Amino acid sequence: MNIAGEGPGRSAPNSGKMLAGFLLSGFLLALLGAILPAWGYHRDPPEFVMVGNYFLSLALGIILATQLAEKIRARRGLSFLLVAGCALSCAALLFLAGTPLPPAGSDWLRMGGLLALGLGAGMTNVALFHGISPRYQRDAAGTVVIGGVWYGLGCLAATLLVAGTFYAYTVPSILILMAVVPGLFAGWYARAPIESAPGSHRSFREVMADFRSPGAVLFALLLFFQFGNEWSIAGWLPIFLIRRVGLSQSAALEVLALYWLFLLIGRLVAIAVMPRVRHMRLLMGSGVAAIFGCLILFSSTSGFSAGSGAFFVGAGFASIFPLVAEAIGRRFPYYHPGFFNGIFTFAQVGGLVAPATLGYMAEYWGVGVVLGIPLIGTVMVMLLLVLIWLESKVTGR
Repeated sequence: MNIAGEGPGRSAPNSGKMLAGFLLSGFLLALLGAILPAWGYHRDPPEFVMVGNYFLSLALGIILATQLAEKIRARRGLSFLLVAGCALSCAALLFLAGTPLPPAGSDWLRMGGLLALGLGAGMTNVALFHGISPRYQRDAAGTVVIGGVWYGLGCLAATLLVAGTFYAYTVPSILILMAVVPGLFAGWYARAPIESAPGSHRSFREVMADFRSPGAVLFALLLFFQFGNEWSIAGWLPIFLIRRVGLSQSAALEVLALYWLFLLIGRLVAIAVMPRVRHMRLLMGSGVAAIFGCLILFSSTSGFSAGSGAFFVGAGFASIFPLVAEAIGRRFPYYHPGFFNGIFTFAQVGGLVAPATLGYMAEYWGVGVVLGIPLIGTVMVMLLLVLIWLESKVTGR
């Protein structure tokens, strides 16, 4: 579906730059899972409740950003919002770099820094979704999938940066290096101001009416649980491997990097085979692989078995997002950036609430419980996929 004034082959201005911004989004959100071992939360006595509070602070910042960002965009424009989100993220990382390490530093100061980081990441996401709306209207599924690939690259880059500098630099130095990334993005976007995209062909109320359907609710719940699965592993895998398997901090971070790499490569492979394989069969196979990978991780005794588990989990999770993105693109081919950002925010919040919940559970039942939510969540995703398939058969959509 083309917007007014654009031919089918014409590229929307700055759309590639806006999609590349999802690399920054993934980079910022993957930071916490990678930096926790550097902050010492793998040691005794465990302070898993505080780790849960950290993830909750990040989630709260993203939720608050959805309200604040729309007001900023309405008053100052899309370009200002985008630069402000990147600059706030940079400042939050510098603040965290200046906060003394545990146990000397205040946990509440780190929670405040993570809240600010969530605000910056959330504001950036709102701006990015508004910026990609012309491209989404022409190719909904392709736009979401490409954005997801950039997002995965950002997650991988953040983990590799921490793993590669773990023994070479101090923790404050690592955070300062990480702060350079949103700072560079802020400068990049400030040099070429982004204009607000033309409005959607349909009103927000019309779009909302469609999202009251059972199918839309099922899609939202599926993304909520799937992001929870992915980020439960991403947030807790290093601590799990250090405490349960006995890996070193750098080795555990390398396994986390492998998880992101397998997830990213798996998504690219899934995109290539989607036209040739029945989607329900691919989804069911993915669910079984993810459950098998969780079981391998739970019983791991070495770095090799942990890497094998990361492979199956990453490969199992990989195909779900591209297939759901394609289904959403077919089902809702029009676009309202504010609402679509709300769906993505709902999924991201699920991705942070899940590891937060794991922190509270691990405090009482031990670190082994951190694979429980991904196992349960994967089963929930498979059930929701069956329900979506049945709903589509009944409605004919």
